[in-house]
Amino acid sequence: MSIFTQRIDMLHGSLWDKLILFSLPLAFTAFLEQLFNIADVMILGQYLGKDAVAAVGTNFPLIIMFICLFIGLSLGSNVVIAQCIGAKRHQEANDAVHASWLLAVISGFALAILGQFVTQPYLDILKVPPHIASLSDAYLQTYLWSMPAISLYNFEAAMFRSRGDTQTPLIGLALSVILNFTLNIWFVQAFTDGVFGVALATVISISVSALVLLVKLKRAPDVLHLSFRKLHIHPPLMKEIIRIGWPAALQGMVFCISNLLIQESINRLGPDAMAASSISTSIELCVYCLINAFGQAGTTFISQNYGARNILRCLEITKWALILNLVFTTVTSILVLIFAHQIIYVFNDDPSVVHLTIQRMWFVVLLEPIQAIIDVYAGAMRGYGFSMMPAMLTLLGICGVRIVWLYTIFEWNPTFEWLMATYPVSWGVTGGMLVILYKYFIRHLPRE
Repeated sequence: MSIFTQRIDMLHGSLWDKLILFSLPLAFTAFLEQLFNIADVMILGQYLGKDAVAAVGTNFPLIIMFICLFIGLSLGSNVVIAQCIGAKRHQEANDAVHASWLLAVISGFALAILGQFVTQPYLDILKVPPHIASLSDAYLQTYLWSMPAISLYNFEAAMFRSRGDTQTPLIGLALSVILNFTLNIWFVQAFTDGVFGVALATVISISVSALVLLVKLKRAPDVLHLSFRKLHIHPPLMKEIIRIGWPAALQGMVFCISNLLIQESINRLGPDAMAASSISTSIELCVYCLINAFGQAGTTFISQNYGARNILRCLEITKWALILNLVFTTVTSILVLIFAHQIIYVFNDDPSVVHLTIQRMWFVVLLEPIQAIIDVYAGAMRGYGFSMMPAMLTLLGICGVRIVWLYTIFEWNPTFEWLMATYPVSWGVTGGMLVILYKYFIRHLPRE
């Protein structure tokens, strides 16, 4: 099988190699998505300094929370379409494509409008210093208008992945990343407000990627073919997409809600800590791209095989997804730490910022492979259509542990190191609970 294969047969043959071929383009696609924010931080850090970097970084938790909403909902689309394909219900799969595209448009514009009203309260809650808050507000108000395009891209990409195609979403996004980087350099100098310029570049660029995938869907000759004349809500399918996707969205948003609380504590430690966290978050998210890719691969492979009622193969998929996830993520985390200084200097060379960034990376990047357990087991259960309980456990484990930590351990010793320790502790607790839930779920899963 060539690495350039457009579609992967998930129902037959060996698994480990197909999971890698599916996951690596998916991870690279997610990495390119992160490059939109990374490019903003890099350009602002080089042209406008650490205050602009801190301003953009303050917005990361809210922006990522909105993106997680779309990614989670689109996973519902991925599961429903993949199960229909596995069961050879092709007309139903095509109906799910149209329902998903309509849901993407509605949710994207709704969030873009709603977001305009939460910008200022968000900055007030986080107690952002006034000279940074004005920059944060300018960036966020503009960035929010990319929500419809981000929603469309994620849903369209999920449609292609449901049939085993991770190449098309990658190509569409690669074009946008190149455009974004070019526009960033141009706009940061062309506009008096450089922060507004880089946000506008993101809006334009991500819209291009959504448009590229839309054209590919309209030209698709199979179940993915999209026709505006056939757009319809399809209530049963829409309900199933939301039933599976909403808990997945909630699970991703829980991480971000807890990160909002951590961000407020970081802001209390000053601009250097804010800038360091902005830089480290960009790096952490790149490592997480691998974790999430193997988790999504497990979801998609299990969805098709569960649709075909091949339960034993579903169990093998979970095993290989976890092994591969741990191996790839651990190697990547170690490499990132080895070259940490060189990576950080690309963003900013302020000695205090570099020192704090390194500190955070030892707590977060080194122990980030623990998240592989969370993503693989939650993703596996989602592939069967069992989505709510993993999300609830994630809510309890991630958000609950971090809130308790912030108002006990961190209040007792309010240092940067103790604040960062909340990440691996919450991952460990959540991962343990999900392992127990998965074993219970599998024991009660019919084998026929």
